[in-house]
Parts: sequence; C-alpha cells; structure tokens
Amino acid sequence: MSKITCQCGHENPFGTVLCERCGRPQTEEAKESKLIDMRYEGSARRSQTYKRSIIDKIWNFFSSVKIGVSIIVAVLATSAIGTLFPQKLFIPATRDVDIAAYYEKHYGVAGVLYYKLGFYDMYNSWWFITLIGMLGISIIIASIDRVVPLYKSLKKQRTKRHVSFMRRQRIYGLGTVEDVDSSMAKAEEKLKALRYNVKTEDGAILAEKGRFSRWGPYVNHTGLIIFLLGVLLRGLPGFYVDETLWLREGETRALPGAPGYYLKNNKFILETYSKEDDEVFSEAIDRVGAIAKNYQSDVTLYKDAEGGLPGGSNQLEFVKDYSIIVNKPLNFDGFNVFQMDFRLDELKSMTFQLTEKESDTSLGEFTIDLINPEPIYELGEGVYVELKDFYPDFDGIEDGEPKSKSPIPNNPAFIFKMVTPSKPDGEMSFVAIRQTLETEMNDYKATFISAETRDVTGLVIRKDKTLYILLFGGIIFMIGVAQGSYWNHRRIWIQKSEGDELVLAGHTNKNWFDLKKDLDKVNDFANLPPYKDRQDAESSSDEVKGDNS
Repeated sequence: MSKITCQCGHENPFGTVLCERCGRPQTEEAKESKLIDMRYEGSARRSQTYKRSIIDKIWNFFSSVKIGVSIIVAVLATSAIGTLFPQKLFIPATRDVDIAAYYEKHYGVAGVLYYKLGFYDMYNSWWFITLIGMLGISIIIASIDRVVPLYKSLKKQRTKRHVSFMRRQRIYGLGTVEDVDSSMAKAEEKLKALRYNVKTEDGAILAEKGRFSRWGPYVNHTGLIIFLLGVLLRGLPGFYVDETLWLREGETRALPGAPGYYLKNNKFILETYSKEDDEVFSEAIDRVGAIAKNYQSDVTLYKDAEGGLPGGSNQLEFVKDYSIIVNKPLNFDGFNVFQMDFRLDELKSMTFQLTEKESDTSLGEFTIDLINPEPIYELGEGVYVELKDFYPDFDGIEDGEPKSKSPIPNNPAFIFKMVTPSKPDGEMSFVAIRQTLETEMNDYKATFISAETRDVTGLVIRKDKTLYILLFGGIIFMIGVAQGSYWNHRRIWIQKSEGDELVLAGHTNKNWFDLKKDLDKVNDFANLPPYKDRQDAESSSDEVKGDNS
C-alpha cells in the first residue's frame, strides 16, 4: 500500500485520516466533515488498510465490533440454554444412572431433546469452548487493531497543529487579544496549576491531562482475556475437577478426578432434630417429618503405595482418617471432598432359601450381594442356584423382557436356575419383591428370608487451579472499568494565528462539562478569545463563553 503524503511533507501510512504531524484531514470524508473523529487520533488501523490475503480477511473478521458483539450474544444465549435443566454435573448419582432416562423421566420430551442436542453437558462441549475461544481471539485482535495505532499517535503527537485540525474540533475559538505573549504565558501558568502536562513549541501550547484513561478499555480487555484463559484451562486435565461419588458404607472406591487416591466409607451418621430437643422445629417436624441436624461421613483416605501396582487393594498406603461434615470438607493435595447428599437404607444384600414345595423342606440358604452378585451359589449335595440375570431396579416387563431403570438396587429382581439331583436340567424362576413367575410349574422355589441395608453418602470432589487466574482477571477487568469510567483524557491547544489573534481548541473522550470548566478558568485568567461548543452551538448557554474583549 502506498503512503499518503500530506501538504506539510509528512508521509502517513495508507488509511490515515489525520496527518500524524500537522493534523490536516487526509480523506475526502474528513475534509467534508465539520467535526473530525478523534477516537483513534485519525491513525491508520490494520483492519481498514490490508484486505487482500486470507490473514487480512481473518484479522478483519475478528476485529469487527459487530462480530464481537454477535459472539457475546451467542455465548450468553447458549449459557442461558444450559440453565434450563440441570447439567450432567448436578444430576444425583450421575455415575450410577442412565442420564438420558433421567431427563426423560423428569422433563419429558423437552428433556429428551435437551439430552440429544448435547445441552446436558453444555459448558464442556467442544462448540461452547470454541465460542469462548473465538470470543478471546476477537477481543485480542480488536484490541491490538486499535491500541497499537492509538499508542503511536499519542506518543508522537505534535504540539503545533494546522488550523484545519483546530477548526474541526468540537471546542474551538478564534479572536484577538491585547498582548499575545502575556496571554500565552498566563495560559501556560494556569494550565500547570490545573495539573495539566504542558508542552510549548514555536508559539503553540499543548496541555494534556488524564491520558492513562485512554488505556482503560484495553486494560479491561486484558482482564477479560485472562478470565477467559482461566475458563479454557478448566477443560485441561489437572486444572479443574468437579466430580460426584456415591460411596456405600464399608466400600472403598477410587476418587474420580484424583488419580492414585482412594476413599473408604467407614460409617455414615445422620442426626435429626426432635421436638424435645428444640421446640423451634416442632411445627416443621410435624409438617415434613425428620429434619437433618447433622450428617457426616467417617472416611479413610488411601493412596497408591510407592512402587505398587495402581489400584492394588493390598498395596494402598494409609493417608488419614477424617469426618466429612457439611462445610467441613476433606482437604488433600489441592483437592476438597464435600459432603453433599445421602441415601438411607439402600439394599445391600438379600438372603433366599431354596425350598421343595411339596414337603416345604429347605435345601439351604444363599445370600446375594446386590452390588457384586455371584453367578452360582452352591448349597451342597449337588444343589446349587445359578443367577441367570439380575435387574437391580426392576421397572416392569416390556416386549416380554424385564427391564431395569437404573443400576441402583431399589427394587431387585432375579432370574434363577435351580438345580437339584432330582432336577439336573434345572428349573427357571423369575423372583421379584412380592412377585414370582414361572414358565411352568416348578417343584422348587426360592423364598425370600431377609435383607440387609446400608447407608450411602453423596460426595463431591473438587479441585480448582484456575480460581486465582479468574480472580486476577476479574481484578484487572475492574481496574480497567474504573480507569475508563472515572477519568477522562483532556487536551487543550492554544497557538498564535495572525497578528494579535489566538486560536484555541479542546477535546476530551468524555465529560465535556469539566473540560469547559477548565477552559473557563484559563480564559478568565489569561484573557483568551471566546470559544464555542460546536456540538451544541444552537444552545445559547453554550454558544459563547469567556468573552473578555
């Protein structure tokens, strides 16, 4: 791209609106405009300059404010959709239930559609992460596209400007004064007293104040980029863990998200309020039943022993015993294990007796572990029971086949094959709670004797290495907001014109009222010519101020 040569002889980059040296307008639009656009000091931006290569097109796409706003709207819309129904993370017993069945049961057709479209794990989906990444890229490119030319322009801005630059400012004044040199000296003195940074050059003054506020939006963007980086890091292994674990009494299981660590549930304790203990809760107890006063899990933490095989039950190293109580989590190696939920009296095992129907003679008893059932139960003397199939949460028969709605033993049902010396080929029987079905009349039956229950604790395992990154990004973001909101960049140009004439101009990125107050003080002190606010020239109150002639 060829450079633009100004009348003053300075060569400006292609796309420049105002000459970097004198401030003359360089484009037809700027020349015809009564007021010039000072957002980026009229400097050339890359997105408005290069438009040929594929890199230019990508750069221009992401530098567009419209595209950035569109991405933000898309992120907000998808985030809102993710709140319609609970996310996968918050579904009770996520590791033990069919997630699709959960949504269908609780939310019907809408839940099925929600699941099939992948909204149930919205914030870990590849397309949501892609949207976050695109938003970050848009912020970075848009910021670089604007902040680099802005920095260069402000760093090398000239004190003396061409009259066409002064005439196109919103605050503009031109007039004669009694003593030009005296007025200029007094103006410089007063501007310094008002804490402006003052530069003088060849009969011209540039007074500047609050330039740092111009970087507020870009500090703001930096904080937002750091925040988005923290969000993206949550998708990488080791940075963020938020897992659910249902642990039965007496059970030892690996902690999800914490490789090499294992937790044993020694005992679950539930304490409830009673009317005698606390009269405050008596009415509520009558209305809803028992109210939990405290529930806790007494656990033992283990880890893989050095040199041992991972997960080897005989090679676990004791770490510590702990009682996990609500708001008092188990802490280790950056992880926190919280007490979140519980289930009481879950079936642990069921004991049956094999009986001859005609004589009601018992051939023995067998106990089925409902979590890890055995395939065959030997009763001696050639008698055994084979477990052909097991339905932990029996939910009726569909198309001639029994079905289970979950792997939790809420309503166990079994298909037994009973083998005895008199029936070497065995007899088949379907046994459920209060229900027994036989394909033909059997000589033997499996009779329920007793059941053993145990409590189950619901734990949440969390680890968040991104928390401080998010916090740091948030702090930087708020610094940028304050920097851009509570300060403003003010500039006042005063320079000699012809003879006894002085020309003055002023610009600020916001809060024009304060800039005019400062100009009024300088005018009163230094006898400067009157000025106009050309944005509101028709208003009599703003038309002419500081007329000391």
